Amino acid sequence: MLSDYLQTVDWSRAQFAMTAIYHWLFVPLTLGLGFILAIMETLYVRTGDEFWKRTTKFWMRLFGINFAIGVATGIILEFEFGTNWSNYSHFVGDIFGAPLAVEGIMAFFMESTFIAIMFFGWNKVSKGFHLTATWLTAIGANLSALWILVANAWMQYPVGCTFNLETVRNEMTSFWDVLFSPVAMNKFFHTVTSSFVLASLFVVGVSAWYLLRRREQKMARKSIAIASAFGFIFALITATTGDRSGAVIARVQPMKLAAMEALYDGSQGAPLTAIGIVKPEAERTSNEDAFYFKIDIPKLLSIMSFRDADAYVAGINDLVNGNERYGVMSAGEKIERGRVAVGELARYRKALDEGDQATIDEVTAKFDPATPQGEEFLREYFAYFGYGYLDAPQDIVPDVPLLFYSFRVMVGAGCFFILLLGVVWWLNRKDRLADKRWLLWIAVWSVPLAYLASQAGWVLAEVGRQPWAIQDLMPVGIAASKIGSTSVTATFFIFLALFTALLIAELSILFRQIKIGPEQEKE
Repeated sequence: MLSDYLQTVDWSRAQFAMTAIYHWLFVPLTLGLGFILAIMETLYVRTGDEFWKRTTKFWMRLFGINFAIGVATGIILEFEFGTNWSNYSHFVGDIFGAPLAVEGIMAFFMESTFIAIMFFGWNKVSKGFHLTATWLTAIGANLSALWILVANAWMQYPVGCTFNLETVRNEMTSFWDVLFSPVAMNKFFHTVTSSFVLASLFVVGVSAWYLLRRREQKMARKSIAIASAFGFIFALITATTGDRSGAVIARVQPMKLAAMEALYDGSQGAPLTAIGIVKPEAERTSNEDAFYFKIDIPKLLSIMSFRDADAYVAGINDLVNGNERYGVMSAGEKIERGRVAVGELARYRKALDEGDQATIDEVTAKFDPATPQGEEFLREYFAYFGYGYLDAPQDIVPDVPLLFYSFRVMVGAGCFFILLLGVVWWLNRKDRLADKRWLLWIAVWSVPLAYLASQAGWVLAEVGRQPWAIQDLMPVGIAASKIGSTSVTATFFIFLALFTALLIAELSILFRQIKIGPEQEKE
């Protein structure tokens, strides 16, 4: 049974990862393209120029194709919390479900309502009302992302909650702490601004294709003018929010930071590795033997993490084995403390079964945050509750090479996009872009690079949290539903086939609409 459950956990992880990857192929374009559409339609309403209406309707068709399939994959993703991760849903459903409920009630209904007007109301409502619907669709899509990202951020940094001993569940104590946690705010702004960059690159890339084919020259140049300026501004903001996210991670998820830097031995004035090739796991035990080669930037990691060139940054070995000099508790000590908390919970449940009121009262006092005893127990032991389910200290180390390379793909691509969008905007403004065919081809091929960078960011965020479903509170290994592995395996391949078919269909329709181009102006 244990072997089958472990297989269930692995297949459930694979299924959720696959669903999330496919879903995120559609979401970022929706988040950014909605605002680009709104800007274009605003120009139409202000100028009365039918060119802008025609241009808006063309990009709107591409938006609609992407939006529909994004919704389909997103619904399945939310259902998997109940089917594949029922232990997780029971343990934190009171907290995790709240932002998802708000997303469904407010944001999703908002965008679903106004998207109908946006697509079918061109000749049925006034220009002003239609423009309002377009703006509200874009805002609604991003509000939807806000609540989903708040829920995800809580998994990275659980705040605003308390543990209910009677129900064995975490329950929300402050909705505002959950909403405005530093992880949630940084995650939201970094994710949506990077999505704006992706959408801008999509518009620039498609427009560049038209310039290469010497088609729709005016539409291509005007679209590039808007998208490159929009993308350049938000690429700079993305870099700023990314820097801030790194500083937050250093404080609340130090293992993620150490793993994405392949930093094994912490130090003061820690350098940032600009590029490097990581050695296989068996050969990595310290900073000296972690790389085949690397290029470091002195002290930059300390500056980025704690805004201090001489700040101490903990490494993987410090977090696993502890470092008394800098007050870093070992994972082994956390496991022991976590097992004390798990043991007290087991005592409570046994006392309930046996009607042992004295033990019930004793354990209840330990979990009561209103008493000094309870406050101390929750701080010293229950804070490491999830560690009690780990087998060994090394279990807290995520996949180092995957995180190391994902981080550099994301950051490297982001720097390249700032340069590309700035150059494209300048040359287009000077009416010299159409002659730079090499640059137009770079713009076209930057579209898949943008998707790769976006996926790398999510790999960094989610793989870096492993082995936790909820940081420090619940490992993935106990979060999964107790169902047969064969059923999860079967649905994995069913969803894989379904999502692949949807992706192929979307790309086929998308490419066909791009080849057709905008509607021809009527005589």
